[in-house]
Order: sequence, then structure tokens, then C-alpha cells
Amino acid sequence: MANRNLKHVNIQNSSPSPKPQNPSRSTDSPSTERGQKMEGATPSPKITSPQPEAEGSSEPREMTLDLKSFRKPGEKTFTQRCRLFVGNLPTDITEEDFRKLFAKYGEANEVFINRDRGFGFIRLESRTLAEIAKAELDGTVLRNRPIRIRFATHGAALTVRNLSPVVTNELLEQAFSQFGPVERAVVVVDDRGRPTGKGIVEFANKPAARKALDRCADGALLLTTSPRPVIVEPTEQFDDEDGLSEKLLQKSAQYHKEREQPPRFAQPGTFEFEYSSRWKALDEMEKQQREQVNRNIQEAKEKLEAEMETAKHEHQLMMMRQDLMRRQEELRRLEELRNQELHKRKQMEMRHEEERRRREEEMMRHRDQDDMRRQPEAFKPGFMESIDAGLYMVC
Repeated sequence: MANRNLKHVNIQNSSPSPKPQNPSRSTDSPSTERGQKMEGATPSPKITSPQPEAEGSSEPREMTLDLKSFRKPGEKTFTQRCRLFVGNLPTDITEEDFRKLFAKYGEANEVFINRDRGFGFIRLESRTLAEIAKAELDGTVLRNRPIRIRFATHGAALTVRNLSPVVTNELLEQAFSQFGPVERAVVVVDDRGRPTGKGIVEFANKPAARKALDRCADGALLLTTSPRPVIVEPTEQFDDEDGLSEKLLQKSAQYHKEREQPPRFAQPGTFEFEYSSRWKALDEMEKQQREQVNRNIQEAKEKLEAEMETAKHEHQLMMMRQDLMRRQEELRRLEELRNQELHKRKQMEMRHEEERRRREEEMMRHRDQDDMRRQPEAFKPGFMESIDAGLYMVC
């Protein structure tokens, strides 16, 4: 009865099979209904777990969980990280059979098969689904051929070096989104969560990655205030999960020759020990030289950073001086404009004063003339002389 309390979690497809099903199962998600309508599409997967039997019941209960609930917050779907390579396929496999092989792991939006060379690619919805499919199907015998499944090489991934300690995943994605859609941007940290100065940027397509590589090689992409450009390189692809198993290694003549003796320690004084020591000495020399090179590079970086800080302060001082000179020049120009305005104002006031005096003189002259015209005729000058002249003419 102890086995009844153990939960064995597995994946099952929630799509209806050709056999008659209970019509009461109508709780499929909208994505499942859309998948059933699309040709070749499969509904969203479920995780089911047998539950302990109820008292008096002969059938176990099942717990159903939607795998989409395990997706990381903000995780993008159908990315290159969800793409699987499937090798050693039968040459007569059809696309329908290939899809059925991965049907219970959800919908796939990319399926490619090369029947002549016996391999194919498939892209699932999330990384979690791809990991589960890889773990369950790798080594599965299909028509007397064990298939080989591994994650496909990401051809649009770039390694970014020389990152500042203040660069985050979000800033890295923001900086490289100008070249194309970014699926994932991660700043690599050590076991204590401290940034290592490196990062990974995965684009959705190769043209965007090539554009970013070319632009960063020709120019200098700065992510922060410091003039510290990032170094962009293609990412080296490694398979550090499965490695190389014995069944996959080709058994050549070199293989049999090297595997004649089992693993062992070389005994002192023997031929093996002598050359083993020389190999270790060479490795130690390489290690020391690499450490020396790393020290030299680190010293050069520290020196460059110190020079950069000094030059930065000098540049800031120069900019402050230039700004001060510009402000002084602006003040001088404003003072000249003010003096010119004052001079114009004085000239204007002088003209107004002169105009006022002229108008006053004109008014006085007109007033005098009016006064003279209003005087009696007897008081006019020359009146008596005109009378005398008239009397003389009469006589």
C-alpha cells in the first residue's frame, strides 16, 4: 500500500483520441481548441499525476496541470532555445509521424525533415517543454533506430564582453533591440551573483545578429555614460549536458589502439611517467603564461580606466571653462546691447526734447502773429504816414 502514496508525474495529451471519449470533458483551454482546428497542430500539454485511491474506489484519481503555468514570467514562446535537433531518423518517416512523436508536448510551429540524411528540427512552445521532450525521447527506438535528440545550435546568438558592472538584462536587451527582435538578453554572473563583464544576446533571426555584429565592429556601442564600448563576438556553441557517450563514439582503429589499456596512474621511472611529466610541465608553463598575460591585460585595463577617469575630469573642466567663456561672452554681448539701447534711448530723448522746444517756439511765434493781427488799425505801424500822404495829394 506504500506505493499508492507515490506520485509519478508524466505528460499526457489532452486532445481527444479516435476512440470514443466521455463527452463531459469540455474543459480544454482556448489554445487547445485552436490547435484542434489547425491542421497538424496539437493542443496544449497537461501534466497528470495519479492520486491515492479513495476508500472503496478501484480507480486512481489524476491531477492535471497546465504546463503553461510553469513558464517563467515574461518568457517568450517558440524561441530558438525551444528548437530541437532530432538525428538518426528513419528515411521513410513522414511529417505526420514526426509531429505525432512530439504531439503530447504541445504545439509546434516549425517542423523540418531531411529524409536523405536522417535528421530533422522541431520548435516547441517553451524551453521547459523542449527539455522534457528531450529527456523522454532521446534514445527512443523508432523503427529499429535509436533517435538522438539535442538542442539545436543557436545561429543568432552573440557574446557581449567588456560590460560595465551596472549593465542589467533589461539594459542589454534595450541596447541591442535596435538591430532586430531580441529573444533573450542575459548578463552572466558568478556563483555570488556578481557580474562577470560578459553577456549573451539571442536574436530571433540571423540577419539581426549579423547587423549587430557588423555595426559594433565598425563603430563603438556605448551602454553607459563611460566611453567603454562593448565587444561583440559570435557565441561558441557547446553541449555540456549530454557530452559524448560510448554508444555514439565511432569505433575506429585509433579508438581500439587507445583503448587497449584501462585508466591507470603512470608508474615512476617508466616511459609513461617521463612523458606524462613533460605534458604536465608544458601545461604548467601554459598556465603560468596565461596568468601572466591575464595580469598584463588587467594592469593595462586598470591603467586605461585611470587614464579615462583623468581624461574625463580634464574634459569636464575644459567643458566648464568653455561654458564659462561662453557665458562671459554672452554677458559682454548683452552689456553691449544694453549700452546701445541706452544710447539710442538718450538720442531719442534728445530728439524728443528738441522737437518739444521747436514746437514751443513755433507756438510762440504763431501766438505773437495772432496778437499783432488783433491790434486796432490806429496802432498799426505806418498809419499816420499814409494819412499825411493822402492829404498832400488832395491839396
